[in-house]
Amino acid sequence: MGIQKKYLPLLLGLAIAVGIFLGSKLNFSDTSDKIFATNAKKDKLNRLIDYIDYEYVDHVNTDSIVDVTVNGILENLDPHSVYIPANQYQDNADDMRGHFVGIGVSFYVYKDTIAVIKTIEGGPAEKAGIKAGDRILYADEYKIFGDAIPRDNITARLKGEINSKVLLKIARKGEEELLKFNVKRNEVPLLSVDASYKLTNEVGYIKVNRFSETTHKEFKSALEILIDKGITALILDLRDNPGGYISTTQQVIDEFLEDDQLILITKNKSGEEDLIFATSKGSFENGRLYVLINQNSASASEIVAGALQDNDRGTIVGRRSFGKGLVQREMSLGDGSSVRLTIARYYTPTGRSIQRPYSNGNNAYYNDYESRYKNGEMLSVDSIKVADSLRFVTPKGKVVYGGGGIIPDVFVPKDTSLENETLEYISRSGFASYFVFEYLEKNRTQFSDITLKDFVANYDVDEDLLNQFIDYSIIDKDHSEFRNHLEHIKTIIKASIAQQIFDTNTFELILNNDDKMIQKVLDLESKLETSPAKGD
Repeated sequence: MGIQKKYLPLLLGLAIAVGIFLGSKLNFSDTSDKIFATNAKKDKLNRLIDYIDYEYVDHVNTDSIVDVTVNGILENLDPHSVYIPANQYQDNADDMRGHFVGIGVSFYVYKDTIAVIKTIEGGPAEKAGIKAGDRILYADEYKIFGDAIPRDNITARLKGEINSKVLLKIARKGEEELLKFNVKRNEVPLLSVDASYKLTNEVGYIKVNRFSETTHKEFKSALEILIDKGITALILDLRDNPGGYISTTQQVIDEFLEDDQLILITKNKSGEEDLIFATSKGSFENGRLYVLINQNSASASEIVAGALQDNDRGTIVGRRSFGKGLVQREMSLGDGSSVRLTIARYYTPTGRSIQRPYSNGNNAYYNDYESRYKNGEMLSVDSIKVADSLRFVTPKGKVVYGGGGIIPDVFVPKDTSLENETLEYISRSGFASYFVFEYLEKNRTQFSDITLKDFVANYDVDEDLLNQFIDYSIIDKDHSEFRNHLEHIKTIIKASIAQQIFDTNTFELILNNDDKMIQKVLDLESKLETSPAKGD
């Protein structure tokens, strides 16, 4: 007994030392592995993969099997729980961060060669002297032209660590030898505010394409500039905006709502609710507000529209939105891949869920567009089916409905004719941009001295260029179906030229001249001018 007491401190010290050593070798940072202990179901999957690895008659890439398995599991949950493979993770992360590290050019793979469309203003490529029309042939002696070069390899060579350098060899029209540019990579913004400008003396316009980490900062800056220019009304364009971060969305909504107004309710599987309220930071709480939405406005865009509609703030204009009321969280799977898993549902301030049903599977869920066309709701708000059980009332007595998207306050039908659908595709898909790039290749000097203001006010697409485009697109050689749309086609061409020689802001400004939803807002504004007082 005496011997045991004598060595007890030594034994305790040794035990503590061994514990510290073992603890240093164990990784407790990956909490997901510790939260979800090993069980028979996971053992079964692991064993099956091992059998295939070691016993199957043919060589099989078990990584691809795992990817298929993960996708299969998620598809049985809901349409918005998704798997992001390791090779796609960085692009997804960059998109949501609002920037990437690279040289700062937009480009086409044009006839098997990287052709610079435009350098990003203030970016590394512009500072180095690279110009629109340049062909990038080599990056650090690595060949990046030819049919056999994968696009992923090209972007990987142009991106890199911040402040790292890449030696580019470039072919430029009029130069006999290749030009060399040593470009230092830096952060390049991926802007989420496509456009911001004054439509009239009183009405401003801001278009947001997604809600990334930088969106509120971009939006706030654009809004303050417009306020300084004297706007009293704002059009917030969220058409085709697929969503993004709730935290960023909350900040944008806060610009319009008064202190302590409810923005959003989220509820997890345990029924725990999280209520998000506006603060006193709003900079446009009293101005007239219009939010444009369409069938592709989803998630965070719907949170904006729902919060404003339920607080009787502003006017929602357009067509019924997508109908996504689920909240995802991104979680690492440990090998560079991740999963965006649905962890909660969200509800608008009146308590309505706008999530569409998805019990019939993902295919039926995403093919809902077809039923919207067939039932006529693209043409008439009366064709939208609503359920009395999902009827809610705002503080001022406006009736709103849950169950599948935000129904606008002011409906604007969609022209579903083949001609209009074709022109919409041409204008927004980038199709016209390829034609314009080829045109500028031959005529770039024609625009070298023209100012943005002069271009917008005075440049006209002539008949020769119009006919060249129609021949290029093969939409209709004799103009029989498009004879009533020729002016709109000219607008598309002019906007696409502006995008390449100026910026996206000018592209939207020109294209919006023919926009029916914006025209609807301007009509509403003109009616306010004849009424005794203006207001929401």
